[in-house]
Amino acid sequence: MRFYIRIHFNFLFFCFQEVQVLKSLILGEEERGQSQYQVMCFIFHFPKDSFISSDAMAKLRQKNPSTIRTPEDDLGRTNHTMDYVVVLKHSGIISPHIADMCAEAGMATYTVHEDVVKWAAVQDIPIESYKPALKRFPTRSFLSNDVAESTLANCSDIKNMWTPCECHLELCIGWYPCGLKYCKGKGQTKNSVMSYRCGIKTCKMCHLFAYYVSQKQQCLWDE
Repeated sequence: MRFYIRIHFNFLFFCFQEVQVLKSLILGEEERGQSQYQVMCFIFHFPKDSFISSDAMAKLRQKNPSTIRTPEDDLGRTNHTMDYVVVLKHSGIISPHIADMCAEAGMATYTVHEDVVKWAAVQDIPIESYKPALKRFPTRSFLSNDVAESTLANCSDIKNMWTPCECHLELCIGWYPCGLKYCKGKGQTKNSVMSYRCGIKTCKMCHLFAYYVSQKQQCLWDE
C-alpha cells in the first residue's frame, strides 16, 4: 500500500508554557475510496531544557540546503497515547497558536492527559481550567488522575472499515536543531580548559502516536 506523509512541525514556547505541536498531512488512497487528504495535529509537552533561544537560532546558517543531513544524536522513539481531542476554539489556554496552525485538523487535534497536568502546573492554575478545551475519547476510561485504559481494539486487528478503533501513526523528524554545542579550548592559564559555544547540535526524533478514530477508513496505513 502506498501512503505519503508530509510533516509540518513547530516548536512553540509561549508564556512559560512548554508546548510542542506536530502537524501531519496524509494524502488519500484513491484506490481505496479516499479522495481527500487528512490533517492531524498532535500536541504534547516540550521539555523546557530542550528549548533553543531565539538568538542562537538566528545565528544558524545552513550551507548547501539540498544536502542530506545526518543528525549527531538519535533520540529514539517516544510513545504517546492520546487521551483527548482539543477543541480549537478553546485551545488558547494551551497555546494561542494552535487554533490557526491546526485549523484544517478540526476534530483531529489530540493531546495527552499527563501533559495537561504538566501545563497546569507550569501555569499554576487548576487542571479543571482546561476542561472547555478538551473532549475525552468515548473509549478512554481514567482509573486515576494520570492513568487511563482503552477499551478500543487496534485498527490493525479489525477488518470492518467503518468500525471505531485505535490508530497508530509514527512521525519522524530526521534532522533538526536540538541544543547548543560546546567545544573545549585553552583557558587563561597554561593548564586550564574552558568551554565555549561553537554551534548547534542536531538530532533525530521519532514519535509514535496512538489515538481514536471513528472508523478504520481513517487509518488505512495501520495494517
